[in-house]
Amino acid sequence: MLRLPLRFIITFALSLLTAITVTAAGDFVVVIDPGHGGKDAGALGQRTNEKSINLLVAQKLAKILREEMNDVKVHMTREGDRFVALQQRADFANSKHADIFISIHANSVGAKSPNRTKVNGAAVYTLGLDRSDANLSVAMRENEVMKLEDDYTSAYEGFDPSSTESYIVFEMMQHKNMDQSISLAESVQNQLVRYAGRKNNGVRQAPFWVLVRTSMPAILVELDFICNPTMEKYMASESGSTRLARAIYNGVERYREQGQGTKVTNKRPSRPATEEPYAEKPENTRITPAKTATASGIVYKIQFLTNPHKIARGDSRFKGLSPVDSYRDGGLYKFTYGSYSSMEEATRELAKVKKKFKDAFVIKTRDGKRIK
Repeated sequence: MLRLPLRFIITFALSLLTAITVTAAGDFVVVIDPGHGGKDAGALGQRTNEKSINLLVAQKLAKILREEMNDVKVHMTREGDRFVALQQRADFANSKHADIFISIHANSVGAKSPNRTKVNGAAVYTLGLDRSDANLSVAMRENEVMKLEDDYTSAYEGFDPSSTESYIVFEMMQHKNMDQSISLAESVQNQLVRYAGRKNNGVRQAPFWVLVRTSMPAILVELDFICNPTMEKYMASESGSTRLARAIYNGVERYREQGQGTKVTNKRPSRPATEEPYAEKPENTRITPAKTATASGIVYKIQFLTNPHKIARGDSRFKGLSPVDSYRDGGLYKFTYGSYSSMEEATRELAKVKKKFKDAFVIKTRDGKRIK
């Protein structure tokens, strides 16, 4: 029988309901969170560790932001190799009234996994209600750092990062910044694939503590797999870490160009011509107009798949979903299913789609265009 401490549930609920972000006019505040640090090395590779890669990429991202966005204010949860508790990271972001929060990590799989040295790819996570085994296991691994803190059960109101029961409370509420977080995650993931050349492991949802307790659009980036020696070498290299940092910056820039957060002002000259993305430039395309709309013209759809190339109708990769529409965004084709007049109707259907595509989520469209 589930017995979560009542004080944990009440404290958790109130923290989300009362969190308010106040940003000074004209400032675009970014908090960068290099995961792990100090006594917490994170995942281990053959030649380095996760905490070192996270800090390297985070420092380069901060430098690019400061050099190329005149209106940006950048703060880092740690500037060097020191331990910072998960709750302290979230509290820090909230205290800075950040516009966005970016937590940087490197992924890994268990030592007994047969694919340990072959698995690869980047993924960007937002807070969500998807408790699939794969996504939940990643969140559990990252949240385990709580146990390095003295008396962590008191500090985290009885939350146990290794117990699946503790995560059930996350299904009681939705994050107020969900749409913006997904938009930021998609922009960053797109650039990690196109610009940094990472395999596309998609935008995912999972209950990471630093995403739960932050009061602004927030993402957690898994750059690639440190357990794969080739990916580890890339992430730890000067060129690889620079390209990863630039990819995240590109994603933030495109997120702002889409009208999210504070607009870019007085942007300085960007990257040199020698650092162009790998793939072709994006096209302006539209979602196929749906038949069902609300009085305001909003149509809800379920986005379930992204791919670098167009996929023909009836393709086996759709796993029997039909009819399927698509639109192109930032160089990737994004595929949607269904047309619904309410979020409730779309959410009911989403449960069915998630049985085939665990990372599916609902989007809003109007006049054939996605609303972000």
